[in-house]
Amino acid sequence: MIEALTSLAAFDRATGITRTDSAAPLARTSFPVIPAAATAGPATDFGDVMAQLAGGLRTSLRTGEATAISGIQGKASTQQVVEAVMSAEQSLQTAIAVRDKVVAAYLELSRMPI
Repeated sequence: MIEALTSLAAFDRATGITRTDSAAPLARTSFPVIPAAATAGPATDFGDVMAQLAGGLRTSLRTGEATAISGIQGKASTQQVVEAVMSAEQSLQTAIAVRDKVVAAYLELSRMPI
């Protein structure tokens, strides 16, 4: 798990998100909910939306790892560990699905004649 924490720090640097330790390690998190009005306006950038999703993923993975470590230390119940890990897994599966759609769209665009 130590390697995973190191890789999350690298993920933070890649996305330009700074880490805040003010969040409780056992709190359940998920992707941020983006209102429909915010996505329809011209001020919303695709990069901003992807950055918000990446931030939510990062938070969910950190929470899952912190809760798992707390469970090993005996500070968290089994139920809290399972809920946090399942939330992190769901967030990761969502991120993978989004990545697959982005790659498929890129490949479709690259096949278009100029």
